[in-house]
Amino acid sequence: MNRTLVIAHRGARSLAPENTLAAAQKGYEAGADLWETDVGVTADGVLILFHDDSLKRTTNAPEVFPDREPWTFAEFTFEEIERLDAGSWFDWDDPFGQIAAGKVSPADQAAYVGLRVPTVEEALRFTKERNWVVNIELKKLPPPLEDFPVVPRFFEVMDQVGIAPEQVRLSSFQHHWLEEARSLRPEVEVQALVGYYRDRPIDWDAVADYQTINARATLTPPEKVRQLVAEGKKINLFTVNDVDEARSYVEAGVSGLFTDFPQDLVPLVR
Repeated sequence: MNRTLVIAHRGARSLAPENTLAAAQKGYEAGADLWETDVGVTADGVLILFHDDSLKRTTNAPEVFPDREPWTFAEFTFEEIERLDAGSWFDWDDPFGQIAAGKVSPADQAAYVGLRVPTVEEALRFTKERNWVVNIELKKLPPPLEDFPVVPRFFEVMDQVGIAPEQVRLSSFQHHWLEEARSLRPEVEVQALVGYYRDRPIDWDAVADYQTINARATLTPPEKVRQLVAEGKKINLFTVNDVDEARSYVEAGVSGLFTDFPQDLVPLVR
């Protein structure tokens, strides 16, 4: 049986601001096998790392652009987004309590002030330089960019960077994008995300033709993992932060665990 992979979710976002290169570096230093990040697109077509539709939670957009509510990233140019501080909020919010627990040094806290929203190009270069692996989640884009050709644009950036296909995984809840990716670049592994809605059972039949499935852990108990593994599937689960929970999935044969705490799960699987 292959060892379970530890996937740093949005980087090691318990230790650094999510979807920044600082968080990716923390995941790398923790020994994660790869990191996961999310793709957004600016109004002028630049691919950036961003999770929420709104810039509000993880930048200072409300202060810099007070008249642009609800601060949807797709309505800002890259030049405007470059003006934002994407790090200070972490020091203020301490979203996982790791600053209070003494797990984030004062030097790191100071370094997070003024961090910028990275581009996908920067994320791929970061990954290539470390001979690492990244899972790129292509998220449904908010208006007015619903029809932006994100898949071919992503491959253009891949080519610009020159990163090897085996260093990239593409995942999405938008399975038509994965089909497009498979047709354009069959050498790049695609992974179907399922379990978008927390309160609805997963339709496993809808992803029967995918070898690798990334599923919501709360909807996928260990016995289901065992069944799927026995059927020849690779299952990665999001998001698992508890070590005991992680251990039960490892014992069930899970392929990978997305976690905000790679520093805790890496010792479990080594």
